[in-house]
Amino acid sequence: MIIAENLKKIYKNGSIRIMALSGISLHIKKGEIVSILGPSGCGKSTLLNCLSAIDEPDEGTIKIDECTLNTMNDNQKTKFRAEKMGFIFQSYNLIPVLNAVENVEMALLTQKEKRKNTLEKSVEVLKQVGLGERIYHYPNQMSGGECQRVSIARALVHNPEIIWADEPTGALDTETGLKIMDLILYLNKEFQKTFVIVTHDERIAQFSSRILRMDSGRLS
Repeated sequence: MIIAENLKKIYKNGSIRIMALSGISLHIKKGEIVSILGPSGCGKSTLLNCLSAIDEPDEGTIKIDECTLNTMNDNQKTKFRAEKMGFIFQSYNLIPVLNAVENVEMALLTQKEKRKNTLEKSVEVLKQVGLGERIYHYPNQMSGGECQRVSIARALVHNPEIIWADEPTGALDTETGLKIMDLILYLNKEFQKTFVIVTHDERIAQFSSRILRMDSGRLS
């Protein structure tokens, strides 16, 4: 499903050049849970951003579901992300003035669906992640683990092919983080979703079907 070849990314700060990605190649199959494991600053978030078309590599090619990202313009990439991808972030990125179901519905705004359909889909996916009794609660009325479940529901509601997760347990205590990973395992097995997870935590990476270890812009 995901094929990356010889990805390079250089950040410039005045005369200083930082090689964030140093010729990375990888293949990820449909239905895998793949963790990219490495210390802070090793380039793993840069790799995730390039693979998900949030950022562009300076060199190399990326194909997702046989579509080449390098040949797409910005509008095409935005549409591709909205239809094919879901995102889970460390900081949840929930809108505080919206309740759980409204936050999930936001992911369907680009799908041009009727309000009734978006509400039904959002309620259903919140039930799937164990929040059927919390759908009208606001972020400040929920625990960190519950907020992350809302963000997972938001990532799933439009039925994407790939879920990108950037340190999905980084803001959570150990017990809650492990429960979130149990949920990701369940969703992977139940719905055959492909998950690509960036983490610095060996315990979180062990939930994956495959671990890619990264250091200094390279996969080892």
